[in-house]
Formats: sequence, structure tokens, C-alpha cells
Amino acid sequence: MKIGVIGLGLIGGSMAKALSAYTAHAVFGSDTNAQVLTQALADGAIGGILDDTACAACDVLLVALYPGTAIRAVSERAGHIRKGALVVDCCGTKGGVCAALEPLAKEKGFCFIGGHPMAGREKFGYDASNAELFRGASMILTPCEDVPVQDLARAQALFYELGFGRMCICTPAEHDRMIAYTSQLAHVVSSAYVQSPASLSHVGFSAGSFQDMTRVARLYEPMWTELFLNNAEPLAMEIDGLVERLQAFSDAIRSGDRQGLFEMLHRGRVRKELLNEREKQR
Repeated sequence: MKIGVIGLGLIGGSMAKALSAYTAHAVFGSDTNAQVLTQALADGAIGGILDDTACAACDVLLVALYPGTAIRAVSERAGHIRKGALVVDCCGTKGGVCAALEPLAKEKGFCFIGGHPMAGREKFGYDASNAELFRGASMILTPCEDVPVQDLARAQALFYELGFGRMCICTPAEHDRMIAYTSQLAHVVSSAYVQSPASLSHVGFSAGSFQDMTRVARLYEPMWTELFLNNAEPLAMEIDGLVERLQAFSDAIRSGDRQGLFEMLHRGRVRKELLNEREKQR
């Protein structure tokens, strides 16, 4: 197949590299940074530039951009996407992207499926991309109800070729609700935690738990700002729930409520053990 990758940052660059390294597909790429395009061509990550002519010839387009930019990129190219082509975005939120691009796909005659690769690094940009990034990772797909079965199967097969180990199929709303908890809340907590004045004096007083809690605070602000605001209500609800639980801990500690504190810690340990068991059974 001929595959176009729009956006050659961490995710798009890694997809292009994996496609070129592990498949026989012809890979074309586009990026607003000319230096990135030059480097991707030199690396062999892409075999050509994804101009309008190449776009019209592509069987698949992978869109690795922020939500708003992804919508614009597909909309601007819609007249050059051939009928029957498969378009999959890789945005971290799905509601707005799917609402905008599913009707456009039906109008223009191509197939759009929302996607979200559950893989990443603390670094960002093409220089951080790696053909092995998706090895064993989960790929979330959010097809609308009338997506042809063969197109969904085609998307799944392609992502398995890229190294993904698991496919998760859900609605855009389910995706955004779960991602608010599993990913976005973790980044909010890490960022808030590391901003304590005490963090400036942590050396000699910290070990693994401090590193675990602060790792994802080293984020890329432009991307995460957009993702948080694109998923505002689900994320705000998760933050509110966490604040309530933290307040309960604070109240128990301040009041010397030994039994209440014990029970909250016990519930947390039991929940974590349950999650560990479920992960083993996957």
C-alpha cells in the first residue's frame, strides 16, 4: 500500500520509521518543518513528500497532529483524498476530531476512523521518534457505527504491522472519559506535585517514589494544554474526584482518625492488587 503520514513528530515520525523498517509499504510524509522533512528523507523514514499528487494516490493517511490542527489538515486535503482511502488520526482526544471528520469522510467518500496510540516518551519531536515506540503497545480505535467491517480490519492489521500488541475498540466518548483518568489526570497530578516548594530541596531525601510521581511532569506544554481543554469536562470531573479523596486523607490525618486513614489506605492497596491481577489475565 501507499501510506501518507501527516506530521512527523514523535508519533508520526515513529510510525513512518516503523512502516519503512518493518513493512513493504511505500511511505510519504509531510511536516511544516522543512528540516524535519529533509531529515526524514535522509533517514529513509519516508520515501517521498506527501504533496497533493501523492495524497491522491495513498491508500491510507495517518494524521499525527494536535486535534485542531488534525481537523484542519484533513479538511484542507479532503479534495485530494481518493475515494475508499482510510484516514486515521492519532490525537489524544477523540470527541471533537471524530465529530468534525466523520461527516467530512462520508461527504468525500473516504473512511475515517479515530485512533489513539497508547505510547509516548518524555521527549518530543522527530528527533525523539523511534521505530520501536509502539512495540507491544495498545492502539485505541473509535470507529463510527457505519464504518465497514473490512475498513476496521484493515486499520487493525496495519497497526499490528507497526508493532502494536493490542487493539481496543470503543466510542469517542468512552475514550475521552477513560483517557481523562488514565493519562490526563496523571499528568495534572505530576505537574501539581512537582511544583511544591519542597521539590527544590529533594536531593538526598527522595528515591523511587519521587521519580515515579514526577516523571511525566516533563511534558510538552502546547500539546497538553490543547488536550486538557479539548477534554475539559471529563478531566475536570476526575480532578474534582481526586480533590475529594485527597481532602478525606487530609481530614483524617489532621484529626488523628487512625481507623479512617487505615481504611482508605487499605482500599487503595486492595484496588491496586485487583488491577494487577486483571492485567495478568489480559
